[in-house]
Amino acid sequence: MWNTPYFSPLYSSFPVPTKHGQQTITDGSLSLDYSPESSIMKVRRLCKFCDVRETDCTGKGRCEVGCGITSICPNDEDVCVSIWRKKDDNVTFDTVCHSPSQKLYGLVLEDYNNSKCEMKERKGMGSQFFICSCSEDECNEHIFFYSLPSDKESQVVAVILVSLVPLLVMAVFVITSFYCYRVYRQRQASSRRKKGLDFSDAHAIMIDDEGSDSSSTLANNLNHNTELLPIELDVQVGKGRFAEVYKAKLKQGSSVSEEQRFETVAVKIFQYEEYASWKNEKDIFSDADLRHENVLHFLTAEERKVQRQYWLITAYQPRGNLQEYLIHHIVSWHDLWQLGASLAQGVAHIHSDLTPCGRYKVPIAHRDIKSSNILVKSDLTCCLCDFGLALRLDNTLSVDELADSGQVGTARYMAPEVLESRINLENIECFKQADVYSMALVLWEIISRCSAIGEVKEYMPPFGNLREHPCVESMKDSVLRDRGRPEIPDSWINHTGIQIVCASIDECWDHDPEARLTAQCVAERFNDMEYLDKLSDRSDSEEKIPEEIIVVDEK
Repeated sequence: MWNTPYFSPLYSSFPVPTKHGQQTITDGSLSLDYSPESSIMKVRRLCKFCDVRETDCTGKGRCEVGCGITSICPNDEDVCVSIWRKKDDNVTFDTVCHSPSQKLYGLVLEDYNNSKCEMKERKGMGSQFFICSCSEDECNEHIFFYSLPSDKESQVVAVILVSLVPLLVMAVFVITSFYCYRVYRQRQASSRRKKGLDFSDAHAIMIDDEGSDSSSTLANNLNHNTELLPIELDVQVGKGRFAEVYKAKLKQGSSVSEEQRFETVAVKIFQYEEYASWKNEKDIFSDADLRHENVLHFLTAEERKVQRQYWLITAYQPRGNLQEYLIHHIVSWHDLWQLGASLAQGVAHIHSDLTPCGRYKVPIAHRDIKSSNILVKSDLTCCLCDFGLALRLDNTLSVDELADSGQVGTARYMAPEVLESRINLENIECFKQADVYSMALVLWEIISRCSAIGEVKEYMPPFGNLREHPCVESMKDSVLRDRGRPEIPDSWINHTGIQIVCASIDECWDHDPEARLTAQCVAERFNDMEYLDKLSDRSDSEEKIPEEIIVVDEK
């Protein structure tokens, strides 16, 4: 028996006997395997098959590989492949038979059904590397280089440019429109100054303030008009250490004959010597990132030089402050939940270093949270006010600058570390922790006037056994020496919702600042309790709280 290898490295033009009577037949254009047992002709491809060799092909246009060996591919599915490499000044070719179902040099063969071997560059091979594959006999002898990659890149660039044109046109249109609008507004404002100031100027201040860039601060909220706003003070509704607060009318009529319409606002008036307090509160309020539904809405500020006064003009809340509201009203569980949740959300917002949309902002410590510095809105939610002692917790502030802020706040609501003047100035979180302590006392006040606890007594402030305005030394005795806190009677925790709030309060007024909850955590706990509104005001609910929100007091 004649026996020859299955793969013949050279082109053969005559029949060759093979094992088991199989014959390989070549006629110069294709290779056939003939098996007498099956009487099936199997077509095998002929390809140029040379090892790596140098070439003078430049990688452009049409080239000949210069391989003199034609091979019968060993497998039926094999196709012809040519590879062109250039590393430094060394240019080489190699040609092979290869199955497209298997990777070659880690690459998947593409376009192997082509009749011509069209080179494509492959990146990441450590050198300039082109490869082509085709399915005709000896088709890898002549190879073709096209500028396909650069053409595709040009097409991509063209598509990008075409896509950007409408955006550029739109951007130009928006900028032009904004410029025209600003010019129009300036002319309109100039015209109004000649006619006399009316409510539209005040409205313009509010609109400009609300539409200003969020990074703008300070100056945008000071009324720079030559005329002061037409505000008529009505009645005094509050008085503090630094200022008095009035209900006022912001007039809208622009002429004597026109019916006098007005907008009700609140005006906080600082005397001339309280400029520093006015400026601090104005600067805090002027930060556009402070805006939140649970922070008092600020309109503008004015210097009233004739009266030697400084004014802050804000929204007016007819229900007054939380302390006055609790004195005159008993609240339901639903009211308690709304007041407590909104208070926690407001404190969490000023403490956060991110706006609701995820942009960075400077966190703020209020430093004087108490029920008289919290207003009750018409929907029975809370909003924080009186930022005269507030501190911007900027990371750029030095320890000395933080130390200059001193011991501030209301003694009754001061945290233990504030009473002791032992705040860790190296950590700005300590200022937030002191706010959380004060917030816990306010939450206790709300619960003490809630019908869900059973018998509701007359309003008493925290540490109500002390005199009306206790001094720091008196509070040190109660809070530091005696470790005292307002009482939470056992009857309060018969209501499942109040039990959770009381557990949170207990964690918020912990003696150790590091052990206290954050305002955001308290807000999230209130959100988890929202469904308890369905429990009405019963002191002992039959419904159970899901285990995932039950707070276990381990203290």
